[in-house]
Amino acid sequence: MPSARGTLDWMPAAEHPELLAPPVAAAVGEVDGALVAAIDADLADTAAFCDAYDVALGASANCVVVAGRRGGETRYAAVMVLATDRADVNGVVRRHLDARKISFAPHDEAVGLTGMEFGGITPVGLPEGWPVLVDDAVVEAGEVVIGSGTRGGKLLVTGVDLLALPGAERLALTRRPD
Repeated sequence: MPSARGTLDWMPAAEHPELLAPPVAAAVGEVDGALVAAIDADLADTAAFCDAYDVALGASANCVVVAGRRGGETRYAAVMVLATDRADVNGVVRRHLDARKISFAPHDEAVGLTGMEFGGITPVGLPEGWPVLVDDAVVEAGEVVIGSGTRGGKLLVTGVDLLALPGAERLALTRRPD
């Protein structure tokens, strides 16, 4: 039966910085009890990861970086949603960030600004001042698997613990897929 822990060997994240991107290693103490597991980097994408390691799709939370623009200013934010859901980026997220225009941050921009690998970006260790918008379903999910900043690792945290991150806010961000 798939679960958040799946078939992975979880270890205290603070004791394994080699599995974390440098900004994540520096900030992982902000998330009580964060665990980390090594994975095959070729299996880092959500569907492949969940299938290979018997992790429930509903226990996998994705982090997307969005860029909101208003009056020539660009503001970035991280949006956390379960893999089974889609964030209402053009509605809820855009209005919450008071942006006239919003989009997913381009690949190179997201990687360069976060210091993390694409496909492993996580809300832990993001640049100072970035909002971390955590969907209600992530908070209520209990244990969730998120990125470690690298494609070769995953973090196991609780959705509630994500709210302790700097700039974290709980919101109703999603709409159920069609």
